[in-house]
Amino acid sequence: MSYLLDMHTHTLASGHAYGSIRESVEAAQNQGLEILGITEHGKGIPGTCNEIYFRNMSVVPRDWNGLRLMLGCEMNIVDYKGTLSEKEHIIKSCFDIRLAGIHDLCYKIGSADENTRAYVNAIHNPLVDIITHPDDGRIPVHYEPIVKAAKETGTMLEINNSSFSPENSRVNPRENYIKMLKLCKEYEVMIIAGSDAHDPSAVGKFDQVAQILKEMSFPMELVANRSTHVFLKQLKEIRGE
Repeated sequence: MSYLLDMHTHTLASGHAYGSIRESVEAAQNQGLEILGITEHGKGIPGTCNEIYFRNMSVVPRDWNGLRLMLGCEMNIVDYKGTLSEKEHIIKSCFDIRLAGIHDLCYKIGSADENTRAYVNAIHNPLVDIITHPDDGRIPVHYEPIVKAAKETGTMLEINNSSFSPENSRVNPRENYIKMLKLCKEYEVMIIAGSDAHDPSAVGKFDQVAQILKEMSFPMELVANRSTHVFLKQLKEIRGE
């Protein structure tokens, strides 16, 4: 399967990533992508951009010789209520694409019930398009309520390629993704592959995701990356447009 979009990447603006917007765009073009999402980290991650950065993103071109650029944020889920790190008016007015995930730098890890509630509440927030890397064994969850919530709302659940890297500190991502993917397959929930690139060299790279999807015979019609039309249609469903 060809992967035509990567909606989870970071640049220098995130504080601990490397490469510029233009370098990421060039990498995406070299990978044959049709849409690139650059989603800088939200408030709470040391060194990331502040509100004025997000408010000024309108100055960046969105069409790069046929490659569509979508700018946004990987917002932090900061509590068990699913509260997001960014203000509602910034999310609505500044972000082309809206990701949300849990990072232990700005979230107090709770019980499986509490962590599940945080994810489910964020999924039910119409300001969230994609839930990032719900795979870390250090943050225990119950996957069935998460998948069911995604089914109700259309919110896409990410399979994060960087989670499989030996350098990544997440625990048991493979085992956890197998659990989640089985449920996504059962409930017919849309997933999305994300590179989580923190350097242009990783943009559009989904080798580990492709391998696990193949092993599980996961239905390609449930992978948003296969078609820009499918992805954009799913965004409209999530946002009620």
